Amino acid sequence: MTTAAERSRQGPVTAELPAGVELVEYGTAVGLALPDGVGRALAAGDVVDAAPDPYAPDRWSLRAGSKVGAVNVTVPGTREPFTVRVVPKVPIARLFFLLGYSLDADGIWREGEVDVAEHRELVPALAHALERQTDRALRQGLLQGYRTTEESSLVVRSRIREADQIRHRFGVMQPVEVTYDEFTTDIAENQILRTAVERLLRLPGVPRDVRRRLLHQRARLADVTPVARGQRMPCWQPTRLNTRYHSALRLAQVLLNGASAEHAPGGLRIDGFLFDMNQLFEDFVTVALREALRGSGRVAKLQDSHHLDEASAIRMRPDFVLYGPDGVPCAVADAKYKAERRGGYPDADLYQMLAYCTALGLEEGHLVYAKGNASHAAHRVRHAGIVIHQHALDLDQEPTGLLADIAQVASRMVAG
Repeated sequence: MTTAAERSRQGPVTAELPAGVELVEYGTAVGLALPDGVGRALAAGDVVDAAPDPYAPDRWSLRAGSKVGAVNVTVPGTREPFTVRVVPKVPIARLFFLLGYSLDADGIWREGEVDVAEHRELVPALAHALERQTDRALRQGLLQGYRTTEESSLVVRSRIREADQIRHRFGVMQPVEVTYDEFTTDIAENQILRTAVERLLRLPGVPRDVRRRLLHQRARLADVTPVARGQRMPCWQPTRLNTRYHSALRLAQVLLNGASAEHAPGGLRIDGFLFDMNQLFEDFVTVALREALRGSGRVAKLQDSHHLDEASAIRMRPDFVLYGPDGVPCAVADAKYKAERRGGYPDADLYQMLAYCTALGLEEGHLVYAKGNASHAAHRVRHAGIVIHQHALDLDQEPTGLLADIAQVASRMVAG
């Protein structure tokens, strides 16, 4: 029998890989025959929970956690990559609704501008939405702006970099080290869009008609430099001049910020994107609560830092803290992307909220879950006088119902 160590010493894998696997977020584990390098790459890349089968060589157990999306694992010596798709439990349209609260502070995504058409899978829906938003952004032509350029030139242009001229040229007059501002389309906004389009074109599962339209957008951006692998994405700031780009850029950032590791040891390459549903749910709950409490005379802070002990040695960061007009905390909430099980919610969540309430001097605390058997439950802590509320949101319902449930949570926080 060939051990995993012996297989790793045999060099690149040349056998044909299975086409891929589709997993469900927090679903049951799937056993699959995989080359050892692919299994280790998936485990090391924090894509899914991957573990080798101790009783069957070349078999791995794959189980999806809270991350949804699609990644390709490319192995040297094989033509086609191994694709892992993780399907979210919530409908695709609801996922995009949560994404809107995660990144868009202005509410653009919540007005129906980012549509997913009839697509029921994540990759086709994201590709369709990005192409439509890119087309809308570029409809009036590519945005132009000034970019600072430093280069060696035979012609003096703008300012001479005297220090670099002396350091590099040792007194020789030409070429000249110059710096100048160039008015060009090769700016951060266009570079981000070009890079996002390129990433989607590398993924399988993009419908043919959407791929054709993406190729058209890439042709529009042909004079723009895409961001190379491993380089940091350029920064952009929302302004009046780039207003028509805002929605497309935020959607592109969803894709690029959710990108998985693009390189792995031994020539393996992982390329794709993953969204963490834990983070998306937390962002939705906290931002929606802040909006529901706007105008109440109170100030909401997200991930505000506090300390549990008087020596300020133990730091804690509640997801949501509401302050009264006097600046004193008046309510606290924490979002948990968990569904209630037969035995109820984890007791550790209650202990965590009890610590928050004790340190902040509050009589009530609120835990907001993704789903539960009842919409609300309350627990009074012995000898403490603290009441911990557990709220459950049904993510399968329409956005209006979700926001109505958030409004109920907000009203309980204010009433407490």
